[in-house]
Amino acid sequence: MQTDQPIPGGVWLPLITPFRDGELDEKSLRRLVKHYSAEPIDAFVLGATTGEGLTLDDDEIERLVAVTAAESARTRRRLPIYLGISGSNTRKGVAELARTAAWPISGYLIACPYYTRPSQQGLYRHFSTLADNAARPVLLYNIPYRTGVNLSNEVMLQLAEHANIVGVKDCCADPIQSFELLRSRPQGFVVLTGEDTLFYSALMQGADGGILAAAHVETAGFALVRDRLLAGDQSGAISAWHRLFDLARLLFAEPSPAPIKHWLWRAKLIDSPELRLPMTPVSDALAARIGLALAQTSRAAACA
Repeated sequence: MQTDQPIPGGVWLPLITPFRDGELDEKSLRRLVKHYSAEPIDAFVLGATTGEGLTLDDDEIERLVAVTAAESARTRRRLPIYLGISGSNTRKGVAELARTAAWPISGYLIACPYYTRPSQQGLYRHFSTLADNAARPVLLYNIPYRTGVNLSNEVMLQLAEHANIVGVKDCCADPIQSFELLRSRPQGFVVLTGEDTLFYSALMQGADGGILAAAHVETAGFALVRDRLLAGDQSGAISAWHRLFDLARLLFAEPSPAPIKHWLWRAKLIDSPELRLPMTPVSDALAARIGLALAQTSRAAACA
């Protein structure tokens, strides 16, 4: 394992993958990386759910990483880059780790195997095998409502003993399980919520931050919530969160990342809101709601 730097908490951005005319839009990608590198985020995640990773070809994923790393280096912040990996074939996962070992990334976000619904022992052996073969740290991704299988806290804590498994993106959708994990985790095992609308409550219970698709919008606001809690300003944190909660719900009103891409396109951060099937554009009704919210946000910024 090669650890470039400590695993950060805070706000991680699962960056959307911009497309135009069916191809990776590198111009928009560079614009996004430059923009968010100037915002208070702590890491990028590429090619995961929000990044439509399952629709990307191998060469597109490699180009996505290369462009992001190069543009990030130009900003001199050199934010950590984690690459999303998923699948139900452990052997194929090992090959993917080998293929990407020399890429300019800081680690991997690896989801539970989907559809096959392995046993807890199968999950343990799957992740242990991948971590044994990963040249970078591994962040687990537990999201049973997408994969069909829930990684139990018992197995999670066993995996946390592996030197190359450094944390988890928690989307288990069970508040009791999430709290028990936070209470039981070993020191140094990072827990990041992946539920945007639960960001505040996760932080209050001790989470280290979040991997938040909604942080594409009002990025500083999400960072402010955590900063105020760390400073002991709970009233300031909840005040900031009240303003963000409805935004997070809006951006998940239809399947993600369509609403986020539409917002970024309207805000001229990307040149097209294009998605790849089976994802489809937002409805006219949601487009109108996003347009109204964007106008309100612009007015508020102008008055600030």
